[in-house]
Amino acid sequence: MSLISTQTVAEHATASSCWIIVHGKVYDVTDFLPEHPGGSKIILKYAGADATEAYDPIHPPDAITTHLPKDKHLGIVDPNTVVKVVKQVTAEEKRRQELMVARPSLDEIVNLHDFEAVAKAILPPKAWAYYSSASDDEITIRENRAAYQRIWFRPRILRDVSVVDWSTTILGRRSSLPVYISATALGKLGHPDGELNLTRAAGKHGVIQMIPTLASCAFDEIVDAAVPGQVQFLQLYVNRDREITRKYVQHAEKRGVKGLFITVDAPQLGRREKDMRMKFVDESGVAKVQENQSGVKKDEGVARAISVSPGQSYVTNDIEGYASIMPIVLKGVATPEDALMAYDYGLAGIVLSNHGGRQLDTARSGVENLMEVVAALKTRGPWPNPKFEVFVDGGVRRASDVLKAIALGASAVGVGRAFMYSFCAYGQDGVEKAFQIFRDELEMNMRLLGARTIDDLTPDMVDANALHSHVGLTPTDNLYNTTYQPLALAQFKNKL
Repeated sequence: MSLISTQTVAEHATASSCWIIVHGKVYDVTDFLPEHPGGSKIILKYAGADATEAYDPIHPPDAITTHLPKDKHLGIVDPNTVVKVVKQVTAEEKRRQELMVARPSLDEIVNLHDFEAVAKAILPPKAWAYYSSASDDEITIRENRAAYQRIWFRPRILRDVSVVDWSTTILGRRSSLPVYISATALGKLGHPDGELNLTRAAGKHGVIQMIPTLASCAFDEIVDAAVPGQVQFLQLYVNRDREITRKYVQHAEKRGVKGLFITVDAPQLGRREKDMRMKFVDESGVAKVQENQSGVKKDEGVARAISVSPGQSYVTNDIEGYASIMPIVLKGVATPEDALMAYDYGLAGIVLSNHGGRQLDTARSGVENLMEVVAALKTRGPWPNPKFEVFVDGGVRRASDVLKAIALGASAVGVGRAFMYSFCAYGQDGVEKAFQIFRDELEMNMRLLGARTIDDLTPDMVDANALHSHVGLTPTDNLYNTTYQPLALAQFKNKL
């Protein structure tokens, strides 16, 4: 490759001739501008200049070389023409750096709420708004947490609980915890390594990770980071282009993914107002899977920017079309009627979920729906049924929540935000500490409850009579309320 001066690159800084520098190499991205998932504006911001800093957080190193034709790889930057630029640190970034230094040590983190509090303090406002936001009035996201406070334990005594075992199987795969890592999008908004923090920690501790379709890291990058024998599931949004989805699923099968969780509660994106108020989204708010898509909205928050992928009209015929060697689970079921439909279609299971409160506000919590769903499934035969599993996600912050859900009939519980906040705050070490917190809480609670194994958890160990009472005395969760950020109204430009 020939040497190209930075002065020459700077001459190509328009939409009609756009060159950029990435990792010391020069690329002509003019023809790619209309195809870029984040729109052309973000590329033009770096036209004629070095775009490496904006490129790195959300792209694997070979993304640009893979997707640009070889004749657009122009050459190498002449190092003698590079002018050193001193980056100006904003007051906000300086404050964030100071908070990072002042973080509590991991030894001081004693529960999952601690991770959320630290993440809230150190994340950029855009990232916090995206991760923490929920739809409309955010009633469901709060109800997800409150529902567990309306379930009470009925502990048993005089049982030998000197040794307790909380390991289990999920879709026939061993898991060291009765918990799996549920899919959450755009991990690199909160940490440079994004979802890889989860992969590495999960592989080390025998926990199953669900890979999100809208991850910041490339799918193959996440799979490549797994240790031999590590179990991974795939969360799937059905793309409007069904052929893209078909190829994606086939590729996942070839790479050894063991379960396909198809999200069915997002035919349209919920209005997540905290996120929407952040307005313009830069390149860090675009998922890797969108790299070759156009029409991505960038002026209504991160969630709107990634909302182009899911199809709006997938139906049962589409589900049948993805029949594969992997077990198929529907993620986002909320009624006994739909649970029975999934069972009758011969699927492997369902996730009772309301998308973390991010879709239909005032939808009931997954754990509240659990009782009705299990009762309906019992009409199809003996329960538990080894051929059909029921999972729950949303609002889980304690091992006691997990035990309550399992006692009511869940096979395992998905945890998304809590693990995400752990790596936002402390990287892989944070995720490993979160696993340890779950282990410590499971050990204590199972002993106090009188359950030696997960199989010992039965409905008579909980009192769920108040679960359907949405108005009344629910014990206040002070830790959750401390980190919850209330919605805000539109602000005047100038305070009078």
